[in-house]
Amino acid sequence: MKKKVSILSLVLLLLACVPGLTNEVQAQGTEQKEFRVGMEAGYAPFNWTQNTDESGAVPIDGDKSYAGGYDVEIAKRIADKLGRKLVIVKTEWDGLPPALQSGKIDAIIAGMSPTEERKKQIDFTDVYYESNLVMVTKADSEYAKAKSLDDFSGAKVTAQLNTFHYTVINQIPGVKMQEAMDNFPAMRVALESGTIDGYVSERPEGVTAESVNPKLKMIEFTAENGFQTSPDDTAVAIGMRKGDPDVAAINEILAGISKDERLKIMDEAIENQPASEEDTGSPILKILNQNGMLFLRGTGMTMFLALAGTILGGLIGLLVGVYRTIPISDKKSKRIFQKLFGWLLNVYVEVFRGTPMIVQSAVIYYGTALLFGFDLNRTAAALFIVSINTGAYMSEIVRGGIFAVDTGQFEAAQAIGMTHGQTMRKVVVPQVLRNILPATGNEFVINIKDTSVLSIISVTELFFQGKSAAGANYMFFQTYFIICVIYFVLTFSVTRILRLVEKKLDGPQDYVPIAVEEE
Repeated sequence: MKKKVSILSLVLLLLACVPGLTNEVQAQGTEQKEFRVGMEAGYAPFNWTQNTDESGAVPIDGDKSYAGGYDVEIAKRIADKLGRKLVIVKTEWDGLPPALQSGKIDAIIAGMSPTEERKKQIDFTDVYYESNLVMVTKADSEYAKAKSLDDFSGAKVTAQLNTFHYTVINQIPGVKMQEAMDNFPAMRVALESGTIDGYVSERPEGVTAESVNPKLKMIEFTAENGFQTSPDDTAVAIGMRKGDPDVAAINEILAGISKDERLKIMDEAIENQPASEEDTGSPILKILNQNGMLFLRGTGMTMFLALAGTILGGLIGLLVGVYRTIPISDKKSKRIFQKLFGWLLNVYVEVFRGTPMIVQSAVIYYGTALLFGFDLNRTAAALFIVSINTGAYMSEIVRGGIFAVDTGQFEAAQAIGMTHGQTMRKVVVPQVLRNILPATGNEFVINIKDTSVLSIISVTELFFQGKSAAGANYMFFQTYFIICVIYFVLTFSVTRILRLVEKKLDGPQDYVPIAVEEE
C-alpha cells in the first residue's frame, strides 16, 4: 500500500509542478468574460512567439511565453472594444477550425483567408488585411530573376497544407507540384536545403523572409503575370463559429480601423519581429539567448508527460496484463463477466496499439468537446492520451513477462495453497517487474520522442516550442539542430540511468557463497 501511495503522490506532485496546468483549470472557474483567440504564434509577421511582453506582446494561455504580431494587435483592439479580456491560445494551423467549432476558442485571427470551402464550416468577419500572392525562392537560384509564372516552369513548388496557396500552384505551366507542407518553417527549411525550388506565400511573409535571410528572395508578379485569384483568396478575415452574434460587433470594430492604420500596424510588426533583431554573433547563441527559456519550458513539459505517462501507463498495463491471465471461472455468471470485460480490454489494446497517437490526440481532445461539450485541459488531456496509449503497449509487455515465468512456479504456489491472486502478488509480479524493466525503459524513451505529436492539440512541449522559435527567427537548421541535441541528451541520459537501475536490481555479478566462505 505504501508503494501505491508513493507513486500516486509522485504523479500528483508532477501535476502540481507543471506550469500552466493549475492556472488553466482555475481560470475556467472565473467569472471574467474572455475573448479567446487562436493562432499559430509562428507565422511572422502576422503572429509569433517571444519570451517577454516587449512591443505589446500578449501572454499565451497555459504558457509563460508571449505572442506578438499583426494579428495580436488586431485582436487587442477587438477585445478592448468588446470589453473582454484577450486570451491568446497557441494552436496548430490544422487544429484551429476544430478548436473553434468545439468552443475552445472564440475566434481565429491567424492570417486566414475566407475561402468558400472554409465558409461551409465557419463564419467570417469582414476583411482585416489584404495581400498579394508571391513566390519565395533562393536568391542564388535560376528562378531568382523570374518575372512571371511561366519562368517557374519545371520548378518544384509547394505551399502550406489546407490553404488556398496550394490550389494555385497548378497555374504555373509545367510545374512540378510537391506535397503540401504543414507550416512555413518546414517550407523554408526545404527551400534552403534544395528539396524545393520555391513556395507560394503572401507578401508580408515574403518581405519578412527576404529581409531576415539573405539566402531567400521574394518574387512579386504583375496582375497579368501572377496568380489569378478571387478577392476572398487574397483577403484575411477573422474566423467565427456559425451564427456567432459577435460577428456584427467585430465588423463594426474593423470598420473603425482605417487602411492607413492597418498598414502602420503591419510595418511595426515587420520591424518588431524577433528575426529583425541585429545579429551580434553566433546564430546558435542568438537562438539560445532569444528562446532559451522557451526550450527549457518545452523540455520540462516533455519530460513531465513522458515520465508521468510512463508511470501511469505502466500501472494500467500491469493491471490489464494481470487481469488477462486470470483463469476462467467455473461459475457461469462470473465466466460471462470475465469474457465480456476481457473482450473490452482486448478492444482497448487493439485500438490504441493500432492507431497513431496523433490521431488519438485529435479525436480525444477535440472530439470530447464537439460531442459532449466537455472542455478538457490541454495538459491533462495530453497526460491521459500518453498514459492510455502506453498502457495498451505495456499490457502486452506485462502479459509476455507473466508467460515467461516458469510454469513450475505457478504449480508450486498452488501446491502450498496460494490463490491465484497471492501467486501473482508474491511470486510472479516481482519477477515480471524486473524482467520488463528494459521494455519499460524503452517505452519511456519512445514517449520522450512521441510527445512531439501532441503539438496537434497545442501542448507546448519541446518540438512545438522549437517550431514556434523557428517560425519567428527564420534560422531553421540551427533551431532544429538545438532541439535535436536536447532530445538526444534526454534520451541518452534516461537510457544510461535505466541501465544503472537494472544493474542495481541484478546485484553483484561476482560473489562468493556463504558456505564457501565458511570453509
